[in-house]
Amino acid sequence: MPARPELIRPDEASTEAAMGRALDALAAVFQAIGPGEHALSIVSMRTDGAQLSRTADLSLATDPMRVAVLDEDAYDEVAMLLVFALEGSTVTGAVLIATTAAEPRPRACGWTVRAGWLYPMDTAELHAAVTPCPGSSAVDREVYPAPALIDPTGMDEESDRG
Repeated sequence: MPARPELIRPDEASTEAAMGRALDALAAVFQAIGPGEHALSIVSMRTDGAQLSRTADLSLATDPMRVAVLDEDAYDEVAMLLVFALEGSTVTGAVLIATTAAEPRPRACGWTVRAGWLYPMDTAELHAAVTPCPGSSAVDREVYPAPALIDPTGMDEESDRG
């Protein structure tokens, strides 16, 4: 008997639909966080108990609209993890955190994946998630409420997505 349950591959139609939602979600996140230097971090828990995380650094500008990523592979991995989180059959939970470089300290907001879309995270939970451990060299981030992202499909949390 395997130590972890086996992952069941989602069907192609569900994955394709989730890819479209991931592109829409990332566009909405970029609009919400605005121009500047940012880090997008995603953490997801798979149905087999494995925790996956990845961070991608990017720069956004609005005139003209531009997204520049420091490491394309890291960005692709963030996007891929978001696709599987939004699809939902192999992921039990996921959060996406955007950290913006700001003075005197970085600012962070976050969203949790529910029902195939990103919803603002509770700021108390976000604060607990991003507060550095005592003695670590990690930078403390100012937490602010994430803006609600408009779901272009018009579906809400109770809708059945596939």
